[in-house]
Order: sequence, then structure tokens, then C-alpha cells
Amino acid sequence: MKKILHSALFLLLIVFAPNRIEAQTNSSDKMNFPFQNSSLSIEERIKDLISRLTLEEKVNQMMNNTSAIERLGILPYSYWNEALHGVGRSSVATVFPQAIGLGATFDSDLAYRVSSAISDEARALYNTSKAKGYFKQYGGLTFWTPNINIFRDPRWGRGQETYGEDPFLTASIGVSFVKGLQGDNPNYLKTAACAKHFAVHSGPEKLRHEFNAVASPKDLEETYLPAFHALVDVKVEAVMCAYNSTNGAPCCSNNYLITDVLRKKWNFKGHVLSDCGALQDLYTPKEKNGHGVVQTEAEAAALALKSGVSLDCGNTYEALPEAIRKGLITEKEIDNQLAVLLHTRFKLGLFDPIGSNPYDAISLDVVGSKEHRALAKEVAEKSIVLLKNNGVLPLKKDLSKYFVTGPNAANIDVLLGNYYGISSDMVTVLEGIAHKVSEASQLHYQMGAMFNQTGINPIDWASGNAGQSDVTIAVIGISGLIEGEEGESLASPTAGDRLDYNIPQSQIDYLRKLRKIANKDANGGKPIVTVVTGGSPMNLAEIQELSDAVLLVWYPGEEGGNAIADILFGDRSPSGKLPITFPKSYDQLPDYVNYSMKGRTYKYMNVEPLYPFGFGLSYADFKYTNLQVSSKKIAKNQSLSVTVDVTNSGKIQSDEVVQLYVSDLIASVEVPNFQLSGIKRIHLNAGETQKITFELLPKAFEMVKNDGNRIIEPGEFKIFVGGSSPMKKSFDLGAPKMAETIITIK
Repeated sequence: MKKILHSALFLLLIVFAPNRIEAQTNSSDKMNFPFQNSSLSIEERIKDLISRLTLEEKVNQMMNNTSAIERLGILPYSYWNEALHGVGRSSVATVFPQAIGLGATFDSDLAYRVSSAISDEARALYNTSKAKGYFKQYGGLTFWTPNINIFRDPRWGRGQETYGEDPFLTASIGVSFVKGLQGDNPNYLKTAACAKHFAVHSGPEKLRHEFNAVASPKDLEETYLPAFHALVDVKVEAVMCAYNSTNGAPCCSNNYLITDVLRKKWNFKGHVLSDCGALQDLYTPKEKNGHGVVQTEAEAAALALKSGVSLDCGNTYEALPEAIRKGLITEKEIDNQLAVLLHTRFKLGLFDPIGSNPYDAISLDVVGSKEHRALAKEVAEKSIVLLKNNGVLPLKKDLSKYFVTGPNAANIDVLLGNYYGISSDMVTVLEGIAHKVSEASQLHYQMGAMFNQTGINPIDWASGNAGQSDVTIAVIGISGLIEGEEGESLASPTAGDRLDYNIPQSQIDYLRKLRKIANKDANGGKPIVTVVTGGSPMNLAEIQELSDAVLLVWYPGEEGGNAIADILFGDRSPSGKLPITFPKSYDQLPDYVNYSMKGRTYKYMNVEPLYPFGFGLSYADFKYTNLQVSSKKIAKNQSLSVTVDVTNSGKIQSDEVVQLYVSDLIASVEVPNFQLSGIKRIHLNAGETQKITFELLPKAFEMVKNDGNRIIEPGEFKIFVGGSSPMKKSFDLGAPKMAETIITIK
């Protein structure tokens, strides 16, 4: 009987708890504390609120999941929320393509539209959850995105979360993403964005809690910090400090990064938060895979607080009262950091009466709307990179028989990547193709091969279809099973990193078999189109040889199948570009743990890659001519106008990503081979020519000295404009020849 009574009481608590929280919501509007008075300044309101809190309440409000304070009408709040490519880990919402796919669009305007849609959905979901009295983790408005780390090494499993290897591209996409998330209201944030992981963080995943990344002043200023600086300049609300150490100091207690650079040099006014569990690493001994810079939890809490960390994702700040008792910190220091953190919640309108914030009116009809699905499809289409085409693409929609095969053809996981949300309508590649082909055509599907297992069943009923079909579409590649974050990639023996550059052998073996059977056709062989999923570079050399066409589709989101079908059948021309260089093998790269940029990325790599940065083919035929500059000789402080004619001499309309690169031909220190300095995505009809103009500011001609200082040296600079980076391999693979000229800076 006692167990039954306890169970009944538990059920009553569950049923009526939301109503109790909702009642708090209504009663909080009736309270009349000065911190609830929106006519006062935020500073005055924060001062009043902090004065009313006990020490324990102050500490609790500096944790990622805060408790309600009923006597003050303060609701629970969770700071930990995700929106990498859609509202993640929360309610049903639109799933956009993974971040690396957004990077492949080279389109900052598109990034703004995506993040604006995400923040609309986030506000609608928050408004609805709050009305229900639900205050779960992942249900708030402070989003720990974007990830603007530089994808310096393709072995890093979390590189898929970034916008690629280039600081200019990363900053361009990242700035737009932050603006869309945070909105443009002068008084309120729509949501709060966070730049992560600060700084110099890109693997190895298995060592991230103990690793020390060593970066020179030149590499810091030239590669690792520019995107963070750009986001601070547009007032990103938060910055997350990374797990690892940088140059000997853990990032969450790194005075150089947090105080000297972030606060003093860049004048950052938002709050700094720890990555989840990072403060625990401060007192975890090195022999137990931590940093071990202090001995106790209280010392770690005091160190992080004094270093400028306002929010602890974890539980280390529970030791702050003990740190006060031991004389390590004062309560005033806690007040100061809490004040910084509370600014964000006040700017979100979380202490104002419902209805005073314009974003309170955003309703659920925006979530998963027809417009947002169309936007998800547009991003996927613009992200897809055509790596090879011998003329087989685009396909006709009325062939007699299509064979779709491969472990990823009907796989929802390859649409998602990581840090994903859930949609009620996820379109696989198979489903997208099924929507597209003629009703008179046959469409046959068999998986054909396991994702990463070989030799399980010697009987093969699949591959024979390659010789009996007009075209075989093989959907292969990798997924979150083998690349991602530690603990998430279930089939990865290396904590989500990809220390094997090849795609699983089972898939290679199957593609070989398909090619052998397709080649038996008496008319010269049946074509194979290979669709490759994944979020990082992989060894596609043999896939390139075995296939008539190769499409790289990343993790393309809920509309991925429809977008891929649009490209396959010519309703859209591919226009994605690689935001990261594909080496031929890892032997071309420095050691993974070496954070020197020498030999890395298109800027510093001096060997021929498999696929170069910025590369991507089209169904159109583009030509770049008539490159003109406003002056062949300019002063150091002078801007430069660059114009070029871009012509679509083909028969198919298409987007093109026009890329401008600058190369310092004579420098006193080692400089990049060339660096991206301008991007314009345009649309050209068949036969159309457009004159494209770039305005280069003096910053485009700066070089970074070994001490990390930026200067402009007199000398010659080469300017390239084209549809890829100037790496020679681009043109061997079919990219249009670039237009180029040389200017002199006096």
C-alpha cells in the first residue's frame, strides 16, 4: 500500500508540476521588484536582483541549469541549448544541412536567412514551452553556436561543425549566422549566440581534456583568432572557452586569451562560459587525463572565476562558497561575474512582463513551415559539390530503369550530422529520387553492402542490377557513426576522429563489384553515379576512378533527398565549393597534434592535393575575362576596386561562386601562398555575362609578422579571380581558368 501511495503521489507531482510553474509565470508579472521594472537601466535592475540573492542562489544562477527562485518570481532557466543547423536536441524543428555544408555554399546572405529562421523557430518553441511550464535543458534561448574553429586537419571528427579551413570564409559565414540568431531589435536579443571553442581547438578528440595546443603568435593572428575577432566585432553575446590548453594554460583559465585578447584588445562585453566539464579538467590530475593546474575543486572554481568565466557548464562552481571560506575569492567577485552573465538574460527579456518583448509574439506556425523547408532545400542544393562528371549528369527522368544502392541511400542518419534536431519529414536520397523519376520508369533499390562490415553474407543479389539498369546511383560515404564528438560516434575506435582516411572497405569493395558488372555491358558500360555523404575530407581517389560522376553532399538535412535529386536530374545545377582541401593522403600532412600551420590548408600546403579548396564543378561553363583594377599602383592606406567579367557560355543556367585571392609575391617573412579575400555568389543564365566588382580594403594586403603584428609591406601582389582557389590541381580537374593581374603597393 505504501508503494502505491508513493507512486500515486509521484504521478500527481508530475501532472501538476507544470501548472505550478505556469502559476509562477503569471504571479511573477504581478510582483513589483525594481529588477522587474523595464523602465530602469539593465545595470540598475541587475544590481537590485543580485542584492536580493543569497550566496547559494548566486552560485546556482551561474550554472548551466538554474533553479527557480519562487520568492522573487524567477523561473528556472537552462543556458545549454543547441542550434548548429537548426534547433537541436529539443522539440521538432527544421533540420538544415550540417554547418560544413553551409560553409560549402560560400554564401553569407544565405547563412543569415538560415539563422534568422532558426531563431524564429527557437523563440516560437520557447514561448510555447514557457506557456506549458516546461523549462528543460535545450529549451532556452542561449545557443552555444556557431563553432568557428578552423578545420585545420581532416582527421578532426568535429570539423563537420565548422565552416571549413579558411579564416575569411569562416568569419564571413559566422558573422552572418550570429546576426540572424541575435536579431536586429535595438532593445532585445532574439536569441543569444556563442562563439566557440576559444581558442586553438581542433583535436585530437581523445586528448581534448589534457592536450596543450602550441601556436605561434603568427599562427594565432593569421589563422586561429580572426573569426573570433570578427564575431566579437558584431557583438556576439557569449564566448565558450575550450577544453584544451593553449600555449601552456588551460583555455578556461588562460589570462592571455580571456583577459588580454578578448576583454582588453577586442573589448568583448558579453559573458564567457566553460565547455561542459572543462572546469573539472583544471583539478583533474594529468595522470587521470586532466590539466592538473590546481589541486581541489574549490581552487578550480576560484581560478576560473578570477579568469573571467561567468558560467560553468558542469558542477565545479558548486564549490564557490567553499572557495570564499578558504579566502580564495570574495563574494564581490562572484557578484561581478554574475552581473556580466545576467546581462544576457535581461537582454533576452526574460525578466520582463510577457508581451513587452516583440519576440514574445512569434508563434508555432513558423516551426517547420513550408518556407523553412524550402530554405533547407535551397541550402542543401547550394552546398552539393560536383567533383567529377564525364557527361553522364544531369540524368534524364524517364530512363527505363534506375538502380539505387549503397548503405546510405535510405539512411536517415546521413541527413543529420551531429548536434541535430528532429523533423517530422526527413527525405532520404532514395525517397528524393523516387519523387523525381517518371511513373513509367522502374526504380530498384537494394542496400548491397553494409556500412562498415565485410564478408557477412557471401550471397549477392544486389550488384547484378548494375548491368541491367540504365544507371546505377551508389550512395556511400561516412556518417556520424565514425566521425563526430567523443562519446557520440558509436563505431569509432578513436573517439570520433578519423585516423583512417579511407571510407569503409566494405563500400569500396562493393563499388568495385558494381563497376565490374556495369562494364560488361556490350555498349561500353553502364554509368555509375556515386553520391558521397560525410562531413570531412576522405580518400575518394578510387571512387573518382570507378565512377562516371561524383557528388559530395555532406549531411544535407531534412530536404537532403529532394535536393540531391534536383541536382542529379538537372532541375538545379551544382554550385557548392569545397571549404576544405582534400589531401591525397594523410602522409601529405603534418602530425595531427602539431598546431603549426606550415603544410596545412590551401594557404600553406605546397603539394598537389586530391581536391583543392574552393573547387566544385557545374553543369554550366564559366569563363573569367577582362580583369581590371582601379589602379596598378596604390598606397598602403588605399583601397582597390577589382572588376571581372564572368560569362556562362554553356547551355544551362547556374549559380557560380566567384572567388578572389591575393598573393603577396615578395615578403620579409613566410606568408600564405594566396588567401581568400572576396566572395560573390551570382546566378547566370545560359549565355549571360555579368561584371562583378570587389572592393578590397587595405586589410586584404596585410601580412602577419612572426611576432603576431600586422603590417603592409611595399611590393607586388597578385590578384586571382575565378571559380576555385589558384591551386594547379583545380584546372586539371576542370575548373575554369582564373583571371589574374599584378598590382604594386608603394
